[in-house]
This record gives sequence, C-alpha cells and structure tokens, in this order.
Amino acid sequence: MEENSDDTAAGGEREYKAGCLTSQTHNNAELEESAAKAKCDPMNNLHEAQHPVMSALTLVLIGDSNSIEIGPKNILIDHDEPTKVDQFSSKLYDLCGRHISVINMLGFPNVDKIPLNQEVDAFLLLLPNNVHSGHYKGTMQWLESIFGTAFLSYVITVETRKQGEKCGSALTVLKANSSFSEKRYHTCTRDMMNENEITALLETIDVMVLENKQRYTRLMCDESKDQREDLDNKPDDEERVETGTEEMKTESPAEPKENSDDHPGGESEDKPVPSETKEKVEEMETKSTAETKAKCDLLSEPKQSDDHPGGESEYNPVPSEPKEKDIMEESSDDTAAGGEGEHEADSLTSRTNNNDTLNLEMSGNKDKQSVNISEETDRKKQRQKETETLLSRLHLQDRYPQKLSPADFLQIGLPVKHSHDVSEKDLANTFLQRLMMLDYRARYIPVKQDNPELGSLQSVPMSNSDDTEDSDDLDALFNNDVDFDQPKQSQVHPMDVQMAVFHCSNSFLKLNLITKLSQCQYALPLLVPDPLTRDIECPLWTFRQIIKTWKINEIKANSTTVTMKHMPICKAETSMVSFFRLGSLSVSKSQLMNSLINERHNTFFHRNCPGSTKSCHLIDGMAEIAWYFPAATTDDSFTDCIAFCNLRGDALLLEKQREILTERSSVNVVLVPTLEKSQKSTGVISALYKFQKPLIILVADSDRGAIKMKEGKYKMGLKDRSQSDVSDELKGLIGNMLSGPHTTFKLESVTEVTGIRVDEDDEVCKKGKSAAMDMVGLLQGMDVLKIKGTFLPCQGQLWHKWCRTNKELYHLKGDIEEEKSKKQQELTQIRRDQCKASSSKLMKSFTDSLLSLPSKDKEYYLKWTQILIDSLSTDDLSLILQRYDEKWSEVLDLKKKRDKSDLLKSKQNELEQISNELQSVTFGLEHMFREMGQIYEAHKSQKTRTTSRQNNWSKYPELAADLMISGHPMELMDGDAGHVPLTWISGLLDEVIKKLKDPQDPQKDLRVFVLSVLGVQSSGKSTMLNAMFGLQFAVSAGRCTKGAFMQLVKVSEEIKKDFKFDYILVVDTEGLRAQELAGKATYHHDNELATFVVGLGNMTLINIFGENPAEMQDVLQIIVQAFMRMKKVKLSPSCVFVHQNVTDIAAAERNMDGKRRLQEKLDQMTQLAAKEEVCDVECFSDVIAFDVQKDVKYFAQLWEGSPPMAPPNPGYSKSVQELKTIILSKASQSEGITLKHFKTKIHDLWNALMNEHFVFSFKNTLEIAVYRQLEIQYGNWTWALRSNLLTIENQLHTTIENGKLDKIELNYLSREMSTKYEEIKKEMTIYFKDSRDKEMLVQWQGRFENKIKEFLEDEVKEVKRKLDEVIQQKKACKKLDDEKTEFENKLLQKSKELAHQLRDKATDEKELKKEFDSFWSHWVTELTADTKPIEDIDLEEDKVKILEQLSFECCFINESKSRGDYKRIPIIGNYFQKPSNENKETSKKSWMKRTWQYVQQKTGMTSTTQKAKNVLEHEEQERIRSFINDVEHQSLNAIKTKPVATRGYRSAYLLEVAKNVQNSMTEFESERTYKLTKKFTVDLLLYVFDRAASWLIESHKTYKMNNDAHTYLDSKKDYYYIIFRSFCKGNSSAVVFGELICEKLKVSTVEAVCNKTAIDLAEEMRCNVPAFSGNRMNLEKHVLKSLAEKKDFDGFITYIRQPRTQAETFIKEEVQKYIFTKQKGRALTILKKNVDDIKIRVSKALFTATSEVQEKGGNINMWVKEFSSFLKTDLTLGTICCQNFGDIKEFDFLKEEIENGLTSIMEEMSCISLEKMKEFRLQPDQILIDQLCKCCWVKCPFCAAVCTNTLEDHDPDDHSVPFHRSTAVKGWHKRNTKIMSIEFCTTKVASVRRFYHRESETSIPYKEYRTAGPRYKNWRITPDESKLPYWKWFVCQFQEQLEDHYDLKFEGRGEIPSEWRNYSREDAIESLDEMFKQPEE
Repeated sequence: MEENSDDTAAGGEREYKAGCLTSQTHNNAELEESAAKAKCDPMNNLHEAQHPVMSALTLVLIGDSNSIEIGPKNILIDHDEPTKVDQFSSKLYDLCGRHISVINMLGFPNVDKIPLNQEVDAFLLLLPNNVHSGHYKGTMQWLESIFGTAFLSYVITVETRKQGEKCGSALTVLKANSSFSEKRYHTCTRDMMNENEITALLETIDVMVLENKQRYTRLMCDESKDQREDLDNKPDDEERVETGTEEMKTESPAEPKENSDDHPGGESEDKPVPSETKEKVEEMETKSTAETKAKCDLLSEPKQSDDHPGGESEYNPVPSEPKEKDIMEESSDDTAAGGEGEHEADSLTSRTNNNDTLNLEMSGNKDKQSVNISEETDRKKQRQKETETLLSRLHLQDRYPQKLSPADFLQIGLPVKHSHDVSEKDLANTFLQRLMMLDYRARYIPVKQDNPELGSLQSVPMSNSDDTEDSDDLDALFNNDVDFDQPKQSQVHPMDVQMAVFHCSNSFLKLNLITKLSQCQYALPLLVPDPLTRDIECPLWTFRQIIKTWKINEIKANSTTVTMKHMPICKAETSMVSFFRLGSLSVSKSQLMNSLINERHNTFFHRNCPGSTKSCHLIDGMAEIAWYFPAATTDDSFTDCIAFCNLRGDALLLEKQREILTERSSVNVVLVPTLEKSQKSTGVISALYKFQKPLIILVADSDRGAIKMKEGKYKMGLKDRSQSDVSDELKGLIGNMLSGPHTTFKLESVTEVTGIRVDEDDEVCKKGKSAAMDMVGLLQGMDVLKIKGTFLPCQGQLWHKWCRTNKELYHLKGDIEEEKSKKQQELTQIRRDQCKASSSKLMKSFTDSLLSLPSKDKEYYLKWTQILIDSLSTDDLSLILQRYDEKWSEVLDLKKKRDKSDLLKSKQNELEQISNELQSVTFGLEHMFREMGQIYEAHKSQKTRTTSRQNNWSKYPELAADLMISGHPMELMDGDAGHVPLTWISGLLDEVIKKLKDPQDPQKDLRVFVLSVLGVQSSGKSTMLNAMFGLQFAVSAGRCTKGAFMQLVKVSEEIKKDFKFDYILVVDTEGLRAQELAGKATYHHDNELATFVVGLGNMTLINIFGENPAEMQDVLQIIVQAFMRMKKVKLSPSCVFVHQNVTDIAAAERNMDGKRRLQEKLDQMTQLAAKEEVCDVECFSDVIAFDVQKDVKYFAQLWEGSPPMAPPNPGYSKSVQELKTIILSKASQSEGITLKHFKTKIHDLWNALMNEHFVFSFKNTLEIAVYRQLEIQYGNWTWALRSNLLTIENQLHTTIENGKLDKIELNYLSREMSTKYEEIKKEMTIYFKDSRDKEMLVQWQGRFENKIKEFLEDEVKEVKRKLDEVIQQKKACKKLDDEKTEFENKLLQKSKELAHQLRDKATDEKELKKEFDSFWSHWVTELTADTKPIEDIDLEEDKVKILEQLSFECCFINESKSRGDYKRIPIIGNYFQKPSNENKETSKKSWMKRTWQYVQQKTGMTSTTQKAKNVLEHEEQERIRSFINDVEHQSLNAIKTKPVATRGYRSAYLLEVAKNVQNSMTEFESERTYKLTKKFTVDLLLYVFDRAASWLIESHKTYKMNNDAHTYLDSKKDYYYIIFRSFCKGNSSAVVFGELICEKLKVSTVEAVCNKTAIDLAEEMRCNVPAFSGNRMNLEKHVLKSLAEKKDFDGFITYIRQPRTQAETFIKEEVQKYIFTKQKGRALTILKKNVDDIKIRVSKALFTATSEVQEKGGNINMWVKEFSSFLKTDLTLGTICCQNFGDIKEFDFLKEEIENGLTSIMEEMSCISLEKMKEFRLQPDQILIDQLCKCCWVKCPFCAAVCTNTLEDHDPDDHSVPFHRSTAVKGWHKRNTKIMSIEFCTTKVASVRRFYHRESETSIPYKEYRTAGPRYKNWRITPDESKLPYWKWFVCQFQEQLEDHYDLKFEGRGEIPSEWRNYSREDAIESLDEMFKQPEE
C-alpha cells in the first residue's frame, strides 16, 4: 500500500458534518488509499479545524465481556477474540461508508496483556445495565492506572441492555462519579444489531473527537512502576532496538561533543545535501531503513511527562529523528544548557558501525524510492507530533495556524506576570504581552515548577544511588552512566515560544510582533521554514511598518557633515553580511554576531542566553536578520547601516537558504570546525571561495589571526582567542571589505527569489496592495509639499479659514449682530466651497475602496495605504527633519548667549518656515480621515443629498467607526488647525455607539473610562500609552502627535466583573510648549489643550520629563489651572503624575524628596492659578483629590543606552505595568462615562473653550438634559400629590358644607396624605438609584427630596387655609343657618296649609302660581321683618372718595378715568411715549405737553426741550415696570387677606391698599434721580383698584348669598313652589318629601359632578396635552408657538412684561379648546362617568338608609340621618327639614319615589353642558395653573427671557434659559440715542462691548455682567453662536410695532441684519422644537 507523500492533509477531503453519517460506497483499495492519506496528514487536520475532514476511526472496546453479545450480525464487532491490533470493521463500513477499526480488549484482567501502541480515537467502556457505582468506579481507576489520566477524555460509557429491557437505568448511579460525563454516555442493545443505535453512537464519538482535537497515544500515559518493569522485560528484538539507539547517542568519538551553532537542533531542511556527499548518502539510505523503522517503533512507546499533569505530555526524543539528509550527519548541542546548536550528531562512520549492533531485520527487497517516501512520511509525522506537542504545551493548539489577531491582545486583561509564577500554558500570552510593553526580557521568562511542593533544591536531578554503600556511592560519582532522575521533559525553548506565537499569529499580529521585536533590537525572521512541510517563506509583510532613523558622516567639500536618514527598513538599501555554520562547532556563531552589533545586548539568541535548552523545534533552517545603525559618533562600529543575517542550523543541510543568502550578501562569513580538504564542507567552501563575493572563513580549531588569502578572501582562527579580539578584528575586515565597491541588499528584493514563498503573495494581501497602489498612483511624480493642497483641499486653507472665522464669532466687535451675521455667512460659504472641492480623485478612490472592499481586504488596504503614503515623503521628511534639527540647534545657541539681535529673529523665522514645510510634507492616513471628516461636515451643514455620482459622505462616520472599533486611533482634535470638528466627531461616536450596542440589552448604554495624557513634547506620552495598552499612536522622529487622538481598548471578559465600564478610551495629545508653536500664542494654545483634555478624562496622566518640577513650572501652572476650572464647573477628574527619564528610580530617599518638591511646586502653581481664575484655594489638594504618595509614579529612562542601537530599558516596561495597575485600580472605583455623555462633553468643553471665560461659558449639556428629565419627574410627583390632595380637599369641603366637620387639623391632612407620600418617596428612591444617570442625579437627590417634602407641606397648609375659610364662613352664617331651619319649617307649614285651602284649584297651574306668588311675598316680609338686607357695594364711588381723601385733585382723577390709560400702565413701552391708544392725528404739540406727565427730574425741570438727553435709560424704564408689577402683586395679596367673603366688604380695605402704594412709591423715588408725577400715582392707584375689583365683587357676592336672608329666601322660591304644588295635588307626605330630597340632590349632584369632572379633566390634560405634560421649559415652548401662530403683538408684549400672566392665559385657552373643541367627546365621557358614579353612590345611600330604618324600626329623622351620613363626603345636601313629614312610615315607597326622581335627574344630568362647570368651585384651568405656574419666573436682566427652572426656588443653581433673545425685544437701546440694540445677550457676553449700569453710574463689560449687582449675579448667560430664527423673525415681523411701542428705531448700528429677514413664521416655529429639544443623553 503506497502512502501519499504530499505535505498537505490529502487524506480525507470529504467535508465532515457532525452528526450526519452518510453512507458511501468504496472498495477496499479506495479504503486503503484513504487510510494512507489520512496517516500522512501532517497536523491531524489542524488546518481544517473549522471544517474537519471525515477521517478513519480507531475504537477500543474495554469493560465487561458480558455486556455484549458478539455474533455475525453484530455491527460493531463480529469476532470474540481479544486482539492486540485493530481490525477493519466491514459492517461499520457498510453502515456509514467509513474506515473504522475496532480493537477488542474486553475482559483484559492484567496489565501485561495490553500492548496498545496505536493511536486511538475513542475507548468504548461497555457496562451492563445493572452496573453499580462501585463497579464503575473500580473499573475507571484500574483503566486510569493503565492508560494514564489523559485516557479519561477519550472514554464513552456505553450501557447495554437485553432486548425488551429499559435503557438508562444505570445513569443515576453513574452520575455519582466525578469522572463520568453524561454527554459521553450512550445506550444500546447487547446484540449491537440496531443500525440507528450504532449510528447515534458514532455521532457521539465524532463529537468527542472534534472536542479532543487529537488522538490518544501512549505518549499521554502517566507511566506507572508496573509499566517500567514491563519495558524491562521486552522481547530481545525490542531490547536491541533500544540499546542500539542509546549507542547511536553516545558513540561518536570522531565528532566533537559541543555544537557550534546557536540553536538547539530540531529539524533540518528537506533539501539535497551538497553534491560531494550525494553518492555516499544514497549508499547508506538502504542501510538506514531498518534504523529508521526502529526509531519510529520507539516513538510509539509511552513517555512520562512531568510538565503536564493530567496527561498533556510533551514528546522529546533524545535522538533527533533523521531528516531527509540527516542520515549523513546529525548535529549535536554543545552543552546541556545550550540553546543554539543542533542536537548531538552522529557521524556517518559511527552510524555505520552501529548498524551491525542493531541486528534488525531490513526490508531488503524495497527499492530506494520507497525507502525515501517512507522516511519522509515518518519525518513529517514526527514533525507533526513535535509541533502538536509544543503548541499543546503552550496552549496554542487551537490558534494554529494564524488564528491569533491583534484584537486578542488589544484589550485590558489580567496583569502581565513579571515574576517566576508563569506556567507553560501562560508562556505565549505572557511573552506577547511583555513584548508589546517593550520588555525585551519577554524572551527570558522563567517557568514555575508544576509541583508547588517542590522547592528550588528539589529541581536538581537526584542520583538513584541514595541507599548504596560508600564505595558504591563513589563509583556512582565517577560513573557517567549511573541512572539519574532526570526530568523526562525539558523547558520550552524561548525561541520556540517566539516562533510558535509567530506561526499562530495572523498577518497583522505578525506585523505588530516583528515591529516590537525590532524596537527591542532583536533579530527578525527573514526566511522561515514551515513547521510541517519545511517550505520556506519570507515574511516581508511583517517588516513593512518598521521605520528606522540613523546618521552617517559624509565628506562634502573637504568637510564632514552629518546626514540623517529616516526610512522604512524595507526600502533601505544596505550592505549585508551573512553568517553560516558548516558542521558542528564549539563556539557560538550568534554570540559572535552580537559582539559585532551590540556587545551589551543579545540581538541574536544564543546558547548562553537564559532559558536556552537542547530541544528546539521551530528555528532550524530559519534565517534571521538584524541591522546595525550608526549614530555618526566616534563610538560607531561601522560607518553606515549594515544588515547582518544569521542562518540557523548546519548550512551544509540547508542548501536553499544558503544559496539565497550567499547570492544577496555583500560579505559571507563561514564558521567551520576545521579547514581540511577531507571535511564534508570542502565542496561548499570551495564554491564560496571561487564566488566573486567577499568571504571570511572562521576556523574553530585555529588560533591564528586574520590572513588575506587573496583579494576579498580571508581566513581567521577562533581557538584560544578572546571574543573581543575576534570581534574587533572581524569588524575591521568587514569594514574594509565594505569600504570598496560591493553589492547591496534591499528587503524588497527577496520577492525576486524563486523557490520560496513571500507572504505578500497571498491573494488578500495582493488585493489590498493593488487597490492602495491604484490610489497612491495618483500621487506619483508630484511634489510632496503640494499633495495635501491638491488632493485634500477641504482640510487645508478652507478648513483653517473656517476655524479662524468660527473662533472670531466668540470675540465680536463693532456692530456685533451685523458682524455675527457676516461671519455666519462666511462659514456657510466656506462649507459650500468645501462641498465643491470634495470630489478629488484621491478621496473618491480611497472612500470607494473602503466602502466596497470586504473586511479583510480593507485591513490590508488601509495598512498598504499607510505604508505607501509614508514612503512618498521619506526622502523629503529626512531632509526637512535634518534641516529642522540644525536650525533648532542654532536658535538654542543664540538663546543661550542671550542674543536678542535680528539674527535670532531671522533664525526663528527660518525655523518657522521649516516647521511649515514639515507640516506640509507630513502626510499620513490620519490626513485622509481628516479629509473625510471635513467632507462630511461640509455636506452635513449644507444638507446635501447623496447621489449616485457623488461619494456617499453619509457613510463616512460608519467607516471610521468600524476602524475605531477594530483598534485604529481616530483624530479628536485637528492639530494643524487647532480645532475639534464637532459634527464629524458626533457622527463617528454615534456610529460607534450603534455598532457596540448590546443586542441582548439595547437600552444599556456603552460605558467607557476616559484616560487622557498631558505633558511636554517628546516626553514619551505616545510611547508610554502604546507600551501600556498595545496601541498604535504615532511615534516617530520630529513631531510625534499633533492635536489629540482617541483609541478604544476593550475590557476583557475575564476581568469585566471588576469594572463598571466596557472600554477604556485613551486620549493621546500633542506636547505642551511645543517647539513648532514657539513664537506663537503658545500659552493660550497649551491652556486650551490642557483644559480640553483634563475635562474629557476620568483620569489624566501628567507626564513630566525628568526629575526637576521647576523646569516644568509653566506647564504645571497650565495643568493646575485646567483642574481648577474643572472644579468650578463641577467636573471631577483624577490625575497621576508620571516622572519619566528618572536616573535612579530605586532610591526611595530621592523619590520622597522629589515628591516633596513636586507637592510644593503644585501648591505654588495653585496659588498663582487661583488669582487668575478668582478661586479661593490654597493648595493643589483643595482643587482635586490628590495624594502625593500614591499618585506620583517614577519611570526609568526609555532606552538602555544611546539610540539608535539601544534596546528599551526593562525597568521602563516594569514601570509601565505598575502604572497600568495603578490606573486600573483607580478605574475600578469609577463609574466611567457613557459614550453618549462623552460625545456631549466634547461639545460642551470645546464650545466653552472658544470663549475667554471658560468657567462662565461652560455648559454641561448632558447634565442639563438629565436635570430636565428630573424636572419632568418632579412634575409627575408633585401632580400625584396635588391630585390626591384635591380629592381629599373636595371631600372635606363637602363634609364641612354638610355641617359634619367644624375643625381641620394639619396632622389629619398629613395622615391622609401619608400613603401617597410614601409611594412618591419610593418612586424617587428608585429613580435616583436605578437611573442610568444615577451618578449625575445624586447631586440633586437631597434637594429634590426636600422640595417634595416642602411642596407637600405647603399644599397641605394651603388646603387647611381654604378649608378653614369654609369653616369660618360656615360659622359666620350660623345665625342664618339657624334661621333657615325655622324658615323652612314655617314655609313648609304655610305651603301645606295654603295647598289645603286651594285644593280645588289644583288643576289650574296659573291660578296656583298666582296665589303662591301673592302669599310668598307676604311670607318673606313676615319672616324677615327683623332682618336688614345687605346692600351691594359701589367700588367706583369708593375709589374716587379714597383718592380725594389722599389729596388728589378731581381733575387728575376724572381725566385718568375718562381716558382709561391707567389700565395699560404696566405695558407702556416708554414712559415718555404717547399712550398707545392716542389718536394718530393728535397734534405733536399736545402730545409733547404730556410727555412729562409720568416722570420729572427732581431738579424741577419741566421743559420738554431737553427731553432727548433726559430720556430714561432702558434699564430705568424696566425698573418702573417692575415696580408697577410688584405694587400690583403686593396690593392684590393684601386685599385677598381680608375676610370679605365672611364679613363683607369695607372701604377701609381699599384705603389701606392705597396708603401702601404711596409708601412704596416714596421708597422707590428715594433711590432715584427723578420723581414720579401725581398723574402716575393716580393711574397706578386706579390700576391697582381695577385689578382688585373683580375679587372684591365676587367675595362680597359670596358673603351676601351666605348671610342675607332676603337673598336666601329669593333663591328658595321655586323650590317651595314645587312642594306647594305637590301638596295641592293631594300627594302624600312621602311623595312630597321625595320631591324635596330630589330637588336637593339635583343641585348638589351638579356641583359634585362638575367639581369631580374638573379634577379628572385636569388629570387628563396633564397627561395628554403636550404643553402640560412636561416641565416649565416645555410650557414655554408652547406659549411661544401659540403667540407666533396668532401673530399677537399685544400677547407678545404681555409675555415679555408679565410672562406668568401670558402663560396663565395660554393655559386657559388650551383648556377651553380641549374641553369644548378638540376633545369635547372625551370631556363629556368623563362627565357622564362621574354622573354614573354619583348615581351609584345615591342608590347605595337610599338602600342603606332604608334598610337601617326598617331593621331598627326608625322614623323619618333616622332615615334622613343615615342618608345624609352616607353621602356626607359626596354631596352637599344642607339641612333637610323633617318636622312636617313625621307621618311617613312606608320607607320602601319613599325609596321608590326618590329613585324615580333620581332617574329623571340623571337623564337631565346626562345632557348637562360643560359650560356648567364654570359656575362651581373647582376649575380645570386653575388646577393646571397652580401645577404648572408654580415655578421660577425671574427674567433675564438684558433680554427678559424667563428662567425655565421648574423649581420656584432653585438656589444655589443660577437662573438660566436654553436660548436668549435680541435685547430689542425688551427695548434696549444705545445710550443717549433712540437706536435699538438688536444684539442677543449671548452674543454680547462673548464680545468686548460694555453696558451702562445706572446704580453705580459705571460702564461694565458684558463679559463681567455678574459684577453688576444681584439681578445680574445669579444669571448664567452662556455665550453661543447658535442661530435663533424665532426672535429674529419676531423682530422683523413686528418691527413697526416695536418701534412705536418703545419710541425707538431700528437704524444705524441698530439696523436689522438682512439675513434675519430670510426667516418665515414656519422657520421660527420649527426652530422652537430644535431650541427646546431635550439634549441627547
């Protein structure tokens, strides 16, 4: 049977689908071929792990032989003999079409009968269904002792049963055993004939095979003592095999014991050996076949593993298996600790001699080709096993090949282990993490002992001769063959770890891995053999992002100049020196190479490095490369950059690699053990000697110095010479050779080599490169300085101009609003220009590729784009950087000399010019994304619609979000323009939020912890962040970072439970006090940047370079000032100070002193900053929580030596890890911030920074949004309390009216409200505790809890006051109430008597009415003979009398009354203006005579000729209006305290009010420079009287109704006529009494229904009317909408002057519309429901009263008492007189009569008009007014905008409003002119303008408006440049009315900007929705 020699898994390409066993037809030949192919599968199908191949199975039957009935029809097994070998099962093949072998080991009782050497897929443990727990447990323990612990993972328990028996009976018993797995449990019949059962069993087996990923071998077995004894008793032939092998290992006297190379053997390349040895090798191939077979047999023997408990053992054979050409020579290591040399090699002679000793049978009839194929197959199997085992030990078996990605490491995980507690399984992960942190010690990670009980001494091997006698002990000492307890498995070689990670990494992780290795100054893989196939690959891609900088000395014009070179290493064309080893050596080639490159650093790993071992599997045949970079100093080893290449392994056996390297090297260096013609290497050396390339031969056994054999050919001895001597001499030789003409090497040239694979040839990489080259091809041939200007126009001058113009909006001068309008138009035009310029070919190609390419292609595309773009500017950048460096040095020299001449200025200007060139030539991927951002912003601002011909700009944020999530840094602040593109950042973050939203919990907000960094330029900020988190922030020479970049780092699942956020968002920034900005507004720029970054971060790292904080004084002051600003705007970031480049971080005393000095400096800077920020703090800890002992970290310097050859300092990496631990510890205590909040925070901080006064300008948008939502909740809570209290009040009011209650206690009301109050408190607690914004809400929790409590207390007191008034009225009416009873009794008696007299006229209605009227008048006169009627009041007469009494002339009084001007006094625009209702034709002279009627100067001036310069300032006009309003409110409040409704009206009440008004006027005038005229006083008093009149009249009417007997009796006339008429008809007393009750019910029912309907309608509208369902700001929006829709100027003026009055008017109008128009049907439904509810209550009352009376035998009085008591809280029934109805006995009849009457009443009630509600006590509009208008009504002192805070008293919060207005709305004008002031106050406070403050008679800058007094101090007016169409439309719409109203003009500097006139009413109304929209949370 021939085996397939292919290197791939050719054996079973049928795709396997678990659980689906498809029957296929094969003949035996096909099966054999399939099996052969399967065995050749090199990695057990690791490549196909996701889609495994359907492979053959080997099954072992173990267990009870009685558990199966073996027979010819048994599908599983049809033979009953136990076998030592597997037997093909034809029945299983017929069933499923698969090659399945079964080994029958049922019933084996002894160990010695178990030979099992095969690889096994599954052990089937057969147990009968009556098995007990002990049986199973004992069986498993026995089997484990035989097969090892690993065996447990391969067991499937099969419970068998007889036909008809139940299955699964043993399952419960089996579950009790810990080793039992239910998912690997199966049941079937004992005859095994059921195909379905067997198919299901095979499915279970397949699932297990997939999970195990490898087959069971004896290598996994934990060897027991019995097994070792068994091995000792092997048959002779097996013994001889083992003995012969040992001899092969030891008998090689002709070969040196020490290996000459630097890597521990492993595997040679499968290539032909040199021609000189081919014949000899062929002769030996046949002889070695048996030897190879013997070795392979040995490989199947079990080997114990000490490193992997549980059976995961490593196979590490002592003799390295023969490779294709290893038959001639195998290499040996030099020492037990050696890590670079090959395995110990046996010479050809030794191997030949040993051949006789082996005494093995050989297959002499096989031809040579079959032997080679067999050997190749065996070698591949061995490589597969070694690789599998290595990957398994490193826990990488699931990651091979190329399955590790950067995403696996770009996350916050468990801390990196730096101590000796790293286990093998963590090696790979720890290596990668430490490497990413630039710790070059990642290659030297010690591994802890697997057995924790073993100490360090226990790890030393022990002799087995402990118990021998002394003489034997001495023999053992001198005997090298004594058996020792050596570990069966050595430590994993460090280079195996590195290369295992390399092979398991995908292209992008390899890229990062190699870049980090390069930064650690390690050699990099250049030619890499595949671990399995040995195919050679050049990983050129992995070198692509390595950029190196070095300097060389060049002689130009007889002078030496230093030239800087800065380029990608792939593009560098350098010399290359290659080192080879031919044969085995006692010296280390790699160590020798290190001495040439860097004597203090192991660039190439060698045998003497820590951790080196003999066993190394992955680097044999690999070529590594490293470069030497000079610094243009005298210490340079070489004068130019040189590449050094090191071929690992014996070059004799690595022909392909040797040929590639020798062909491309500038110099070849060959190390040989000896230089003799008889050596195997002679042919190779001869060829190299004849080759034209320079050659140096290093001879190990020669002690001679260098000898020049001929030109370019040298030989040199190594024996007995020091390494430094050899190194120095070798440097001289190499330098001399390279000084002349020589070939050069460039990495990219490797692509030209045939026979090897280049990773960049992968299809996906080629696609990405092709797309990138197509795009970059557009730039070829262009001047690099012009690329950005040509192809990226949107981010150039246009964007910079937009930024300048936008900043100017915050610093306006001159005609502010006109200037602002012009600036906004400029901004719009710039955006239009950007839109036009946004279709460059470059950007179209870039974005089209991003949109169209698949994800993987896109990754390559972006990386290739970055690589190609960087390469464009390499040469120019190097030159500019060199010029910059030179010029900067010149400037520094001049500054040191304190030279302030023109020369210094000239040099500084030149430096500035070079800096601009540097900025222009700097072109990277970030500029492409910046252009995308500007295109997006431009089109977004213009609301451009995307067409098929345009780039889909709306998709740009999504593209950027994908990249940000995948780990790309994104620009937050444009460093060139110094501006944040807010629209672009918002779009980007919105997409990130959308993409990262948890699909399981879409409501959950993504939380991040924002970590920002600040520090001086080039202090290592980006390097530190990259090392700490594995980030990709740009780090290169010159300008490292400009602006600010952000990058997301995920918190891994393993530690997520310890944190309250999902990601860390890292913000990297440009350096403060940057060199490029020298000479510019550096301080302002740095201050702005520091404030922005500190404000964004939850934590800020302050990076200080060096130990002396005094050198950082300016920067520290900026930072302290930034933190101080955060404190003042209620942001609380934390900080950690990082001292980098500290010389001795271990010196505790120095650290303490450094911390002390830092604390002192911070405190000093705090005091300086406090003066500038006007903040009362003394030390830094007053500003921020800061502990100098814990929050300061010292860092070692980054480089261990001098660049460019210095590796990173390991202490730096350790410091990075310690700092990371500190950060995570602090972060674990933080809630972080939602990404939405972060987005709004960017807006808030940046908008505030645009203004000079950050603290006054900062507006926390998200905090405002959260507060607005809290206001809405507060409204809901207060409404719930108010609604409940209204119901209680209504019931108590009815009870009082019924005379059932005469006292109300506060405690009673509080108890009644306690249940609802507790409910609200619980709701509040839940809201504050569970809200997603709870960390922000907590600042208001206490205040709002107190406000709710105060609200309830106030409302309860108010209800008590109202009810007390009702009680007082009731008491005041007691006399009349007593009389009423008498009146009713008499009237009833008289009515009864009269009816008896007129019984005959009962049918004549008119006659009855006439008679009743006649008698009624007589009765009333008789009853009220002793009572004087109460007169109506005459307020008009009283007003005149009071004014005359106060000495006002009648002429003033009569004139004011007749003209009626006093009614408009609060809204007069100008108190010099003619009254607005003045006839337009009134003569100017007549009007001017009256202009001084309100105001006169105290000097007595009365002439109007000087009016213009004495016109009152606008502010004083406002004071007069405010005074009028105050007087009005005070007067009304005073009047309403008078007991008019209970005791009647008195004129003295008005007199008292009038005197109070006069007193207020006197006080007002005392503070003014003018006085108010008598005319004004009369108008004001008449206005106050007029406002009080309605209340007085209504109150007196109530008094009269309740206390005047005549009025009362008149109201009862119809009521008694009905009774009289009923008596006339002869109705019984029950009928008449029923009518009387129904009449009372009719009146009281209407009242109760209307009051209840009012409450219900208010509740309905509170929920359903948008204007009423929000907070105070929401009401404001709807009021403004209403005014705009009606275009009601008078309404606007009322709103401006008296906003609450207009709001109340609006509420009343909305209620009217809702009830009578919009929702009339709904209102009637509510009313009908309340009618039905009352009917039910009355019916229940009737039933209860009647039942009670009948049960107790009561009379009519008892019935009335019961009836009234039941309805006492529902209806106001008053007194029911029963005196004349004592004869009623039939109460059922009475009940029936009343029910009949009730039906009639309810029918009538159903048709009642909603207008009826207006007649009763409760009104829905007033209820809503009480709820909605109990808030803050303070107006802005500039524009009269009303504070929108829902709380009436919201101290300590300032008054605020979302948007202000033009001050023209309020009538502001230019001083001493009649020109309107049209600017918005939000614009004014950002300008340099001033306003005149009358009290202080000074001019105050608008920016300092808070200093102008109390009215200004508590207002927060935030500067903004927002467009406010509403008030602009208002000014334009009502221009003439405003001019007329204020007697001012919109002209000159007050002219309305033309842009304002573009807004329509619709625009204005639409803008309200935008204006008052809740900010996004």
